[in-house]
Amino acid sequence: MTKTINKYQVATAIAILFHTIGLTGILFFNRDFFIQTTPFNLLLMFVLLVWTQFERNTWFWIFLAACVVIGISVEIIGVNTGVLFGNYQYGAALGIKLKKVPLLIGVNWFIIMYCCGVAVHTLLMKIINGLPADAAPRSKNLKALSVIVDGATLAVLFDWLMEPVAVKLNYWIWNGNGTIPFYNYVCWFLVSILLLMVFHFGKFEKQNKFAVNLLLIQVMFFLILRTFLN
Repeated sequence: MTKTINKYQVATAIAILFHTIGLTGILFFNRDFFIQTTPFNLLLMFVLLVWTQFERNTWFWIFLAACVVIGISVEIIGVNTGVLFGNYQYGAALGIKLKKVPLLIGVNWFIIMYCCGVAVHTLLMKIINGLPADAAPRSKNLKALSVIVDGATLAVLFDWLMEPVAVKLNYWIWNGNGTIPFYNYVCWFLVSILLLMVFHFGKFEKQNKFAVNLLLIQVMFFLILRTFLN
């Protein structure tokens, strides 16, 4: 148990350190240089999430693969056709592209889906454990609905927070007048529903304190940038 707790603490400390360095660098020093380090930061957070996952069984890898493959696929459709999300394109900040979409976008989809799923699951488990025994069957159904729908809602809210910052950092841009379409959030919600269904019904351990901490760290990161970035 001590080893697991230490993993969470070490991973959280690393995440705080790198996000703080990135935040400080973007706001006060060489913005372009620190933007270029985004791929490394994303990969590092990905590795830390996998490292702190208690049970890396087949279902976990299926969920991870689903996030990466489906995430990249819907983005390729979106960028090249405008059918999903809207009319947008990616800049150079996120690295190597496949069909105009950075490969790391698949990793980013996993990070967001996993963190949102774990956060909602953790909260619900605390609520359900406090319910009387005769409420268990009903609470089980409620848990499934809540993890999927509330998790997707949380993911959309995170995207809403991130969008203006991502545009300013040249992660991606919206064509036309630059307005972020409401349709983008509709598509985010629907894709998140699909991925969180895999998350919820996949039989793997969903308790990860670091995932919750990372979600909070990234919320603060983008909130501060959204407030102060010119």
